Amino acid sequence: MSQAKEIRPHQKKALSTPDVLNWLLDHAMIIIILLLAVYVTIRVPAFIKLPNIVNLISLTASRLPMALGVAGCIVLAGTDLSGGRMVGLAGFLVASVIGSVAGVGGVLLAILVVLITGAAVGLVNGFCMGKFKLHPFIVTLATQLMIYGLYLTVSNSKQIAVSSFVSQPMFYISGRPVPWYVLLAVIITALMWLVWNKTTFGKNMFAVGSNEEAARVSGVNVLMTIVCVFMLAGALYGYTGFVEACRIGNSSATLGLSYENDAISAVVIGGVSFVGGTGKISGVILGVFMMQLIMTAMTFLGISGGVAYIIKGAVILIACILDMRKYRAKK
Repeated sequence: MSQAKEIRPHQKKALSTPDVLNWLLDHAMIIIILLLAVYVTIRVPAFIKLPNIVNLISLTASRLPMALGVAGCIVLAGTDLSGGRMVGLAGFLVASVIGSVAGVGGVLLAILVVLITGAAVGLVNGFCMGKFKLHPFIVTLATQLMIYGLYLTVSNSKQIAVSSFVSQPMFYISGRPVPWYVLLAVIITALMWLVWNKTTFGKNMFAVGSNEEAARVSGVNVLMTIVCVFMLAGALYGYTGFVEACRIGNSSATLGLSYENDAISAVVIGGVSFVGGTGKISGVILGVFMMQLIMTAMTFLGISGGVAYIIKGAVILIACILDMRKYRAKK
């Protein structure tokens, strides 16, 4: 009897050194960014104070919708390079509509216009990929150039002022305003969580991303799924352009520049894999916050714009390497 008591078949196995190493590598980007935050806090204590945290949350909210759109494309084992230029075009459309139609009607019309325009661009992207089997990089690079050319043509590169309630404060924390677009970002994120996790469309998206041929055999309309994912992404880019134009206060040729790179970096940091079929909304939120943390940290350290681009590029490269390492480990 005494021997029987000593047997513990369900006793937890101690973590081995390879297990710990794998965990550290899987979370390496997040660990590095947190260590950076600690370093910046030591150098500049104001970095961790409440006003800056509020600012970080506001910046995260402004970029989160775009990242949610890109995330869906990456779940399909694709990508989307057209998002940044779509943000710029949307900003111009918003400024033009609000400048022409006053009041709440102008704001609602501007939102409708940019959602439809973004969805139309997404329709072109998704259809070309799903129907003609073109690579997402090529298709979205082409539409990126066309969107930018269209913007330059219709705007004559003019800067247009714009304002809306979305950039106005809901309330203040430690003297820092929390704008209305933070609440809108929370609502959009909740809706996207429902779409990803509680709808047939969401299940089909992950199925196509995991194995397109198996999804087709299972009865999934692959073309429709791809088109809808990119249309939803385009609409979110359009909305991001609306928020950014209102937040900055004007529309210019530089609005949206490199936004797609930041969004892709954030999504990969958040655990959405380029191999497809993997990702969580919570990871996207974390990734966007981490990217804003990096950019804010560089500002506090006084790092120049040129060096900032080098750091962003390194973040993308390292995140992709770590993502592929996880994929190979699973295989």
